Amino acid sequence: MINEKTATIILNRNLPEVTDDLVNHINKYDGNSTDIFVIEAGSDIDNLSNNMTWHINDDFTNVHGLRYPRGVNLGIKKLHDENKLQRYDSIFFITNDTVLENKKTIEPLRKILKEHKKMGILSPCSKDWGEKIILKNINIKYFWFIHSHAYFIRKEFIEDLCDFNDSYINLFFDGNNFRGWGLETELIAKGYANNWSSGITSEVFIKENNSLLIEKSDLIKTEKIDENLKLYVNEGKAWMRSKYGFKSKWDMVFYAKKFYDDFFKRNKSLIDYKI
Repeated sequence: MINEKTATIILNRNLPEVTDDLVNHINKYDGNSTDIFVIEAGSDIDNLSNNMTWHINDDFTNVHGLRYPRGVNLGIKKLHDENKLQRYDSIFFITNDTVLENKKTIEPLRKILKEHKKMGILSPCSKDWGEKIILKNINIKYFWFIHSHAYFIRKEFIEDLCDFNDSYINLFFDGNNFRGWGLETELIAKGYANNWSSGITSEVFIKENNSLLIEKSDLIKTEKIDENLKLYVNEGKAWMRSKYGFKSKWDMVFYAKKFYDDFFKRNKSLIDYKI
């Protein structure tokens, strides 16, 4: 039997104090609504979270980490293979640099997902995003693009899109695009093509602590932020051209927008949530 509960998966790489503080925060405000799982993405043995669930330390991950897309894929795969996925109706995927408000986060997200039966992905908004203007007079809208480090995902959406016989690399996101530029648009397009929407809500706000990447890139064992951004975009462009023949990310955006518009033609009762 499926519990009305969320699995929260946090990605850590050599920042155990940051991760443990986030775990404590979630337990304080949402402990009754979630079970927490921590993935150590190639973390050094002396930099493991006290709340570690899985330590991924193969040669590639030790050098490069997992990044968000492969981290999400691995979390899903682990829950499924350990017969734990069936315990939950939703999964909250966050990086350890996610900053939550000092109030409940998971419970209001669960409530919205219950009310929106065709929603596969829900993201809290950020006060730094332009989307907050669109959400000024309504707390939820459906979008065709959501660049977030905090996806709240319905389990049925995952099961609809995943073949669990696949390697974790390609399970949910296409992990061949390692750093992930453009992957969120592809996933959202795939969702709308299968009659699942993606939304952002202003009921809950998050932010990303960018200072960790700027100040602790050596500890995290990643490139400096400028080099990281350059690789992120260039690798994503190459992946997009190879897989779709697209020369610009705008081509991917319009690709997703088409499925978005088609979704509302099939679901006219949801037109109020269309931008």
